[in-house]
Amino acid sequence: MDVKTVCLGMLSDGEASGYDLKKHFESTFGHFFAAGYGSIYPALSALLADGFVACREESQSGRPDRKVYRITDAGRQALCHSLNTSKPGHKVRSEFMATMCFAHLMDEKQLDRLLQHRIEEADEYLRMFDEIESTCMHDWPAGKKFVCGFGRALTEATKKYIEENRDLVCERPATQRSASG
Repeated sequence: MDVKTVCLGMLSDGEASGYDLKKHFESTFGHFFAAGYGSIYPALSALLADGFVACREESQSGRPDRKVYRITDAGRQALCHSLNTSKPGHKVRSEFMATMCFAHLMDEKQLDRLLQHRIEEADEYLRMFDEIESTCMHDWPAGKKFVCGFGRALTEATKKYIEENRDLVCERPATQRSASG
C-alpha cells in the first residue's frame, strides 16, 4: 500500500490538511507505516491531479492559506478498488532489529540498556493501548479495532520474547548482575 492510498483512507474519515494527515500518520500509523511531509504533499498533489481529492483554501492570519483536502467520489471508488484488489505484504522496519543483528559487537552493559529500553518502550505502548481501549476505541470501525489489537499482540509478544530470550545475547540480565554484585 502506498502513501496515496493511505491518504485517501484517512480522508474517507473527513477533511484534513497535509499537516493534519502528518499528525494522523504519527499518532495512528506511526508504529507500522511511516510517512513524512516529503511523501504526503506529493501524494496529495497527485491525488488532486487525478481528481481523487478536492482542495479548498482557508485563510489564516499571518500565515499562508491552509489547504484542506476531501476525498471525491472518484477517490472513494479508487480507494475501494485498491483495498479490494491489493494483496498487501507485511514489512517491518526496525532499527532495534537491525541493531540486534550486531549484538555480538556491542558492549554487554550497553546491550542490557538497549534491551531494557525496548521493554520499557513496550510498556509505554501497552499503556497507550489501554488508554485507547478505555476512552475512544468503542466507536471505532472494526478494522481500526483489529489494528489496535494486532498492535497490542505484537507489543506483548515482543516484550515477552525479549524477557524470555535476553540470555541469548547477554550472559545475565543487568538486574541479576547488579543483585549478585
